[in-house]
Amino acid sequence: MPLPPSSAPRPQPRFDVHPLAAAHLPGLMAVQRACYGAGFLESPQTFGQRLASPANCSLVAVESGAVLAYLAAYRSARGKVTALHGGFEAPEGPPDTLYLHDMAVLPDCAGRGLAQALLEALWRDARAAGLRHSALVSVQGSRGYWERHGYAAREPASPEARERLAGYGAGAVYMERSI
Repeated sequence: MPLPPSSAPRPQPRFDVHPLAAAHLPGLMAVQRACYGAGFLESPQTFGQRLASPANCSLVAVESGAVLAYLAAYRSARGKVTALHGGFEAPEGPPDTLYLHDMAVLPDCAGRGLAQALLEALWRDARAAGLRHSALVSVQGSRGYWERHGYAAREPASPEARERLAGYGAGAVYMERSI
């Protein structure tokens, strides 16, 4: 029996996932401003430098040309922490880790599966590239979210990684998972 029109599920508008490109930066900045406090806002110049990194593998979710969400990521080495406002440094040896530096979804678009679509696309590509781990720094109380996605808190091994982690402020947690 069909559902009455008032209780029938409404189809969600479609979105597409693409590699993050320079043309997406104005939309990315708008998403970032909607999601973060001033201390976490990173400049278009920083993102431009990241796009130029050979390790970059960032993605964006768009609908009708508008940026709804992004996931800034790159191929890295396990245990390495990217500095806030820092570039995507290619590892000295072969990469083994997908580093998720920043993911944000426009608040009005929450619940549409944007974050999950971005994560699954990057995890799939990372496995195909032979990466075995994923890592990130959890900020703004997001630790529980990342734990639900299989990440666990780890203590960074090197003094440099611990120093970079401290740059994210109180409550920042380095986390890893297998992929």
